[in-house]
Amino acid sequence: MEKLNRLKKQYESLKKKYKLPEFSKLNEDFEIEKLQEHETDFLLREIRRTMVEKISVVLKFLEIMINPNEASPPFVFAMIKEMKPEMKKSVENMYKELSLVEISSITLDLDYGEKSEAKFIKEHTKKWEVTKKDLRSLIKSMDTIWKLESNKKSYVG
Repeated sequence: MEKLNRLKKQYESLKKKYKLPEFSKLNEDFEIEKLQEHETDFLLREIRRTMVEKISVVLKFLEIMINPNEASPPFVFAMIKEMKPEMKKSVENMYKELSLVEISSITLDLDYGEKSEAKFIKEHTKKWEVTKKDLRSLIKSMDTIWKLESNKKSYVG
């Protein structure tokens, strides 16, 4: 608990300096509390990297939905077959947006700046809220498709 409190205190001073989101919000969305396990002079960089880790997982999932291959899980092919054009467009749009996040993160890895890190965190926390809404909608649609497909396959006639 002591390490977590130290992390929160370190973040709090940066939050005030750069008008960053609440620690609890970032932690809820990106699990930044795991950063308590290693000390750093570059906390905002580590927070950004933690954010990008989660975004990369979603990006890879979307990539499989856009461009499946032989190694893709079988459910993906059923999903793609049943996806409506607007759903496919939504997947592509989210993929493009999240790809830009990764690109801007790589840029920050090349040229560190605390102010730039803070700007990234603020901007992409807001964008993540929109992406989460779109992802919820996508997952709900996929869940419906999967249940319909499962019911078709379980019918014995």
